[in-house]
Amino acid sequence: MTTKQKNILILSITAVIFLVLLLFVILSGRIPMNDEFTVGNTPGNLNNGGYFCEMDGRVYFANAYDNYALYSMNPDETDLVKFNEGAVSSINAAGNYLYYAQVSGGTGSSSGGIGSAVRMAGIYRSNLKGKSVIGLDRCDIVSMQLCGNYLYYEKYDKQIGTSLDKVRIDKKDRQTVAKAIINPNCYVNGKIYYNGTAEDHYLHALDVTTDKDAVVWQGNIWNPILQDGYVYYMDVGENYRLCRYNLSNNMVEVLTNDRIDMFNVYGNYIYYQVSSSSSPALKRMMTDGSSQELVREGVYQNINITSEYVYFNSFNEATPVYKTYTYGPINVTTFDAAREAAMENLK
Repeated sequence: MTTKQKNILILSITAVIFLVLLLFVILSGRIPMNDEFTVGNTPGNLNNGGYFCEMDGRVYFANAYDNYALYSMNPDETDLVKFNEGAVSSINAAGNYLYYAQVSGGTGSSSGGIGSAVRMAGIYRSNLKGKSVIGLDRCDIVSMQLCGNYLYYEKYDKQIGTSLDKVRIDKKDRQTVAKAIINPNCYVNGKIYYNGTAEDHYLHALDVTTDKDAVVWQGNIWNPILQDGYVYYMDVGENYRLCRYNLSNNMVEVLTNDRIDMFNVYGNYIYYQVSSSSSPALKRMMTDGSSQELVREGVYQNINITSEYVYFNSFNEATPVYKTYTYGPINVTTFDAAREAAMENLK
């Protein structure tokens, strides 16, 4: 082989190696797309701040004992791991990624997660270890849901007000969908179900394929949650009692005449906060309104549910965080594993 042939061979091999490396970089940076019906969290959790999110045997949560920093754990509260500093909310999870709102200054980096660049308030994507953090939009948000391959979020701007925006999970195609207050948390089969806030309180459906809106039912509702053919909602015209509407036969069932502040639906249970000046309490019942039980007397908020536990805290008091079993007998205790993990991380 001549010197010229050797040089040509070396250049050819180098070019092939370069092309292979370039292809690897391109493919490794590509974000796999989701199924169009993928959701990031339950609407009930997101309506209550989105502080807990469960996927594939892990729970991702905002630890109230550590300024709502992002943690993960097993559903039985073992193997707690801290991901970053700074308060988070509206946690979503799907595929290989987490999506969440950073609501105060924190630290994290694209390579390490903890202790690097300071991050501003906004929407972020990370891997399931809390690393490779990417900012998708710098803004203040009210709520957010993963709808297939897009994050739909209520965006608040001091100058403009509140709008419904969306951004694709790979940070492309960011745009304003509507200059209106639209809660995106209830996403089912390609549509966002929400109550009107301006001209009506009807049940609306926003088709995410076209971003076109349609009225489903002319009820007087608040915070709808669609599950198994029923729409669970707070009845605005009847002192915010809890009802459900059957989409197939248009029948309304009153589940409780108590005025409620918030609720969450999980499986065959509803957990709800009764609003009362004399006897406020967190209660639960079956989804048909039967078997109403007292969980704990007092005023509570942020009712988030996982497969093992229901978490909540007193109104305007971040801690202690209380919990009881999602299913089975009620036994209210405190979320001690989160408190101990926070203390350990402060050492």
